[in-house]
Amino acid sequence: MRIQLYDTTLRDGSQGEGVNFSLQDKLLITSMLDELGFDFIEGGFPASNEKDSEYFQRVAEGVPELHGGGTRPLANAKVVAFGMTRRKGIAASEDQGLQALVKSKAPVCTVVGKTWDLHVTEVLRVSLEENLAMIRDSIAYLKSEGRTVFYDAEHFFDGYQANPDYATKTIRAAIEGGVDMVIFCDTNGGSLPEKIAATIDSIRPHVTVPFGIHCHNDCEVAVANSLKAVDSGAVQVQGTINGIGERCGNADLVSVAANLALKKGRQVLAEGGVGRLTEISRYVYELANMNFRNGQPFVGRSAFAHKGGMHVHAVNRIAHSYEHIDPAVVGNERRILVSELSGRSNIMAKTTKFNLGDDNALMKRILDRVVELEAEGYQFEAAEASFDLLVKKEIGQYEPKFRRLHYHVVVQMDASGLDSPGARPALPMTQATVKVQVGNRIELVAGEGDGPVNALDNALRKALVPAYPQLSTMRLVDYKVRVINSTEGTAAKVRVVIESADDQDVWSTIGVSENVIEASWQALADAIDYKLLKDNGQLT
Repeated sequence: MRIQLYDTTLRDGSQGEGVNFSLQDKLLITSMLDELGFDFIEGGFPASNEKDSEYFQRVAEGVPELHGGGTRPLANAKVVAFGMTRRKGIAASEDQGLQALVKSKAPVCTVVGKTWDLHVTEVLRVSLEENLAMIRDSIAYLKSEGRTVFYDAEHFFDGYQANPDYATKTIRAAIEGGVDMVIFCDTNGGSLPEKIAATIDSIRPHVTVPFGIHCHNDCEVAVANSLKAVDSGAVQVQGTINGIGERCGNADLVSVAANLALKKGRQVLAEGGVGRLTEISRYVYELANMNFRNGQPFVGRSAFAHKGGMHVHAVNRIAHSYEHIDPAVVGNERRILVSELSGRSNIMAKTTKFNLGDDNALMKRILDRVVELEAEGYQFEAAEASFDLLVKKEIGQYEPKFRRLHYHVVVQMDASGLDSPGARPALPMTQATVKVQVGNRIELVAGEGDGPVNALDNALRKALVPAYPQLSTMRLVDYKVRVINSTEGTAAKVRVVIESADDQDVWSTIGVSENVIEASWQALADAIDYKLLKDNGQLT
């Protein structure tokens, strides 16, 4: 049986701390969710702000084509508008929130109402009977306007535990109003799987319509709770991409989809949708301006990363000995890491592309060099491009594309005007001078930047681009500094990791020194070396 996936990244997900989607972000995410075959996309709360209201008007006209210009109609998903039950003492047809749902043109409306008597009497401050009428009237009004209606039974599991008779009455009120589906919500995220199953089994005789599940992740079991609800008969799972959302987030629909399809044999998404789960996970992270969660199941960079020598040896022989699925099934890939914990199996797996054969002496030499450098503070699992350059050096196939002769960095602060009342201090000016040898030529150039690393990067590019024009497509994506031996205070060694990218690839390089500028130069020089070797086909 197909399990419906209801995505609320654009509404519930955007309530997460630090998450804020623009209107264009929301339209782009809608387009990708639709491509993958999500069944429902909750676009927002049209009564709460102009951006959500405009979203529904725009999406009715079409969503952006992700692989070309123009717009297109939705192919798989239905857009959902979210709202609350009518206010007390007001007819549903006159309630502004419900009117906003109707005006949104969304074919599906989700209405949230109170299940827990504590919230009815202490938060809403209405009578228990009035709350039932609010639920019933709101759903009936939206149904009379031709909408499909889902009812989110807020705090259902806590409410049922506190007063099962009243919680059951709220579900009956929704059904009497003509609701199409009831969604049991673990709003506080405090329930465990056994409570989810027991509560659903108890309420099921009173539920004459299909039902779904909406879990928050405050006990880190939202995915498990969602799967348990499916086992108990739920036909819809609500959640967000990457589990983002208020407090500890929501059920991660990436993991839910993968588990349902690959572990439980349920039909989800469109054909090929499961194979793009890694893609949509990273796409949403990028638009939300969030760092990837490396340890995220199924789609994280570390989900199929192997570091221990025994693990790598086994995976090289039989992949499923240490992998529960083929990474490619969800669009991910296997990664072999190298470190001081590695064995020769790691080195052999990592250097397969260099066609080095079974040269055990060479493998040992490379491993010994890795161990030696890691003792100095290097960490190659975070800088695979620098590891490839190390291998090229150890096998005698490394020819530097340029040679550093000298660099000089000046950071100057202009103190003029500081004595003036209310004057703002000027930003520091940074200039770098680089002298390098490129072939038979000596290049001496200067560059300015927002900081020492940016100035060095600009000066080095200026020196090298005439000989290597392809460097103009290379850009710095990320820059990280970490203190290695903190007991040394300001004299401690630092590790700099630079992530670079061009139009085809992303790669990371590393530098270590007591001087942060020198460590940055090492990582920057490796990044450029790697780019030039890669483009010349010298890394295979």
